[in-house]
Amino acid sequence: MADAGNTTTATDADVESHIAGLEPEQRRTEAKQLLDLYQRVTGEPGKLWGPSIIGFGSYDYAYPSGRTGTWARASFSPRKGKHSIYLMAGYDDEAVAARRDALLARLGKHKMEKTCLHVTKLGQIDMGVLEELIGHDLAEMNRLYPPA
Repeated sequence: MADAGNTTTATDADVESHIAGLEPEQRRTEAKQLLDLYQRVTGEPGKLWGPSIIGFGSYDYAYPSGRTGTWARASFSPRKGKHSIYLMAGYDDEAVAARRDALLARLGKHKMEKTCLHVTKLGQIDMGVLEELIGHDLAEMNRLYPPA
């Protein structure tokens, strides 16, 4: 599907090199933890999308407006002050959102903004619950956008 305006696309940049360049050391360590978690849950290798998003798999979308594009099926970004974990499914489906919200209630210290879960330190959250959240989101993405 043609990408009509999405400026963040998959690159050939090396994910391991990207993570190795993160500062401080705790950010690198936690990014490696997230990389391992996502690879285990998705069964996909990580791929760098734009300069800082690590994505797993992809899907094509088309909005009623006509905008189309390709995006990572599951992704996170180890940003300087926090990790951004993208939970793309369910923000417009009450049942899916309710399940996500029940998991978020058990997660630990976080901030949620529409499809972006912000976590400052992985030690402040329950990693088992995070794994459930990622798995739940991936299952919904696969339902909404069946893999080819």
